[in-house]
Amino acid sequence: MFRTRVADIEPREVLPGYRARFVHSERTTHAYWEIDGGVPLPEHAHPHEQIVNMLEGEYELSVGGEAHVLRAGDVLVIPPGVPHSGRSLTDCRILDVFAPVREDYL
Repeated sequence: MFRTRVADIEPREVLPGYRARFVHSERTTHAYWEIDGGVPLPEHAHPHEQIVNMLEGEYELSVGGEAHVLRAGDVLVIPPGVPHSGRSLTDCRILDVFAPVREDYL
């Protein structure tokens, strides 16, 4: 068993304007993002399923060439290996859940 408060986890800047607090379980990685407005995310793909949970703000996410504008309360599932990119339209808070664990975020 593991218990913590997200606010007590030291944030890590993964890309300029993209700061995350990471929680890892045996099978998943949870990334609590704080993203500055107007910042792009370069196209990339990974072998992890990704569930994007919009908590605050607006974010444009392109998945497999299809654009989606996400707002608070929206959830989008990105299958493993599908190229995706994005940009924050405003300051955002997003919870991404990855399975399996993102070893590169440990």
